[in-house]
Amino acid sequence: MDSVMYALPENIRNKAFVIASYYIKLNKGADILKKASALAVGQTIGTWIPIPGITEEIREKYMGKVVSVFDVPALDLSTQVDTEDREYIIQIAYPSVNFGGDFPLLLTSLLGNDASTSAQVKLLDIEFPADYVENFSGPQYGSGGIRKLTGVSERPLLLNMIKPCTGLTPEEGAKIFYETALGGVDFIKDDELFGNPAYSKPWNRVKRYKQAAQAAYEKTGKKALYFVNVTSGAGEILDNVKRAEDAGADGIMLNFAAVGYSVLKQVAEVSRVPVLGHGAGTGMHYEGTADIVMINTPYGGYPLQYQKYIQTISQLTLPWYELKPSMPSIGGGVHPGMVEKYVREAGKDIVLAAGGAVQGHPGGAKAGARAMRQAIEIVMEGQDFAEAAREKEELSEALKCWSYVKD
Repeated sequence: MDSVMYALPENIRNKAFVIASYYIKLNKGADILKKASALAVGQTIGTWIPIPGITEEIREKYMGKVVSVFDVPALDLSTQVDTEDREYIIQIAYPSVNFGGDFPLLLTSLLGNDASTSAQVKLLDIEFPADYVENFSGPQYGSGGIRKLTGVSERPLLLNMIKPCTGLTPEEGAKIFYETALGGVDFIKDDELFGNPAYSKPWNRVKRYKQAAQAAYEKTGKKALYFVNVTSGAGEILDNVKRAEDAGADGIMLNFAAVGYSVLKQVAEVSRVPVLGHGAGTGMHYEGTADIVMINTPYGGYPLQYQKYIQTISQLTLPWYELKPSMPSIGGGVHPGMVEKYVREAGKDIVLAAGGAVQGHPGGAKAGARAMRQAIEIVMEGQDFAEAAREKEELSEALKCWSYVKD
């Protein structure tokens, strides 16, 4: 075996390599070791052909290594193969010196070139060594910091995204903000479609919405924090962040799937407030690490497989080196009748993001927010949901529109 091309897992882990696991399907006559080797080379030094400049030192330092190849299903005998295609999981170690802390180059190294053309693989998992993770600071606040900011320690947090998604001036949006804040939500954010339009600049929204937040606070004693969407062209984002923060924004929202991880990293490093990351547009390819991260579920318009939904929550919240955990924000089809189900499946350290169920309540946004809070309180107190809901006017009205989902 070529000891530069192949390596055992024990000789790679916790060294300066990022290990990527891929799924691949090939004709049963194809040589999987040759295919895996070609991928390792194609994604690093780039060619099998002997050309000037490729030395053994370059191969040793910069070329990818095949770490493991697993048969799916796990077969050992050629007589057991009774299909025309074979499936495999392959693991390849990439020298981290090739991309350092540069997200675009990291993704290109793992998914570009051969991985997106000739090899036709699906990236399943990435394993990072501790030294590599030191290139990144992770969430500034994390789930603990978000709870401290809100003063809420035990229940799921409640977030509303203002509807309609677009078309509102700052003054019009502030009226909806005020009514929603009266219902007791913890956060109010812009919709992902509403970023930096000419008729409603982020900093102008902040000024108006903060006035509405203060007016609601004076009536209820409950603060609603505003996360303003600053998503725009790369040349404008940092200026948008500064102007929004100077205007008093409580948090920044960014669609990092559209602007890229490197922009998210830059915003997180300069922002003084929490960052809410939204992955609109690319689904599971870009679940990220901001302080709060919007995720998909099996129950909305993008019906994620249950296993992947739970796995996403785990990857955002479980301990990972020294970085703070993010707080998953569940959106898309969230209404009072789903609260018990989400808390049972995902726990209490989540943000429930309800849009239409708040603004679309028959009694208005205030009643819609109150219905969500009532549902959360019933669940956290361990009461029988259907029975307790009958005693709550706003919640009962909501459940006539959106049914209670127990299982």
